Amino acid sequence: MSLALQSDSLPKAIRDFHPEWGIVLGSGLGSVLDHFDVILSLPYSEISGMPTSTVPGHAGQFVFGHLSGKRVVIAQGRTHLYEGRSASEVAYGVSWMATLGIKKLLLTNAAGSLRPDFPPGSWMLIRDHLNLTGTSPLTGQGQFVDLSAVYHQGLSETFLNLAAQENIPLHQGVYAGVTGPQYETPAEIRMLRILGADAVGMSTVIEAIQARALGLDVVAFSCITNLAAGLTPNPIGHDEVLSTAATAAQSFSRLLTRAFSP
Repeated sequence: MSLALQSDSLPKAIRDFHPEWGIVLGSGLGSVLDHFDVILSLPYSEISGMPTSTVPGHAGQFVFGHLSGKRVVIAQGRTHLYEGRSASEVAYGVSWMATLGIKKLLLTNAAGSLRPDFPPGSWMLIRDHLNLTGTSPLTGQGQFVDLSAVYHQGLSETFLNLAAQENIPLHQGVYAGVTGPQYETPAEIRMLRILGADAVGMSTVIEAIQARALGLDVVAFSCITNLAAGLTPNPIGHDEVLSTAATAAQSFSRLLTRAFSP
C-alpha cells in the first residue's frame, strides 16, 4: 500500500495547512462539522488508494478547518471491514492523515450499550478495547506494537475533566470491536459482558492500532446509540443509530470546542 502524499496533486491550501489533530467522525456525527471554520474538503475518491464508504451516514471526505484556533483534518465517515475491505484499507485514512503531520488522533463511533446505565444518547470515553475482528492493519508487516496503553491517559483525563465542567455526562469503559454488519445476538452480548466490554461496535479498533503503530496519541469516544440485543425488546436498526447520533453530536461539539480552546 503506497502512502505517497503526491503533494503536487493536492491543493496548495492542504499542502500548507499542517494539521495538529486528526478526527474520525462515525455514523451520524457529521453535524459536528457545523462548529468548525471549514477551509476546504477533499473527497476520498480523489486520493489514490483511499477506499470510499458505501454506508449511509458516512459522507466520504476529508474536511480541513479550524476549531478554537486548532488546525484539524476531519475524516467525515470511514470504511469498514464488513464492506469487504481489508484491515489495511480500513486504516488507510489514519495513515494518510499521519502523512499530513498530525500528532493526535480523535476517534468517534456509534456503539451499542452493554450496560443499562449507559443509555442511548450518552457518550463513553474508551479506556481500552477488545479487538474481536480477527484481523489487524499490521498483518504482513512484521511490526510488533505495544498496546498496553492504546488510548492516551493525559488526553483522556483532559476530556473527562472538561466534560464534568460542562455538565456533559461522559461514561468510561471498554469498547468491543466486531466485524458486523449484522448486530449481535443476545448470547453474543452476554459473552461480551463476561469478557469485560461496556459497548460494542464495528469500527475504531483497527484505526487505533494503526495510529499507535505510527506513534500518534489517541483518544476515542463511543456515541451510545442503542441498547444492545437482550437489553431491550425493541429491534435494532441503522436509522435509530443515525438519529440518536445526530442528536448526541450537539453535546460532543460543545465538548470539542472547549477542549480545543487555548
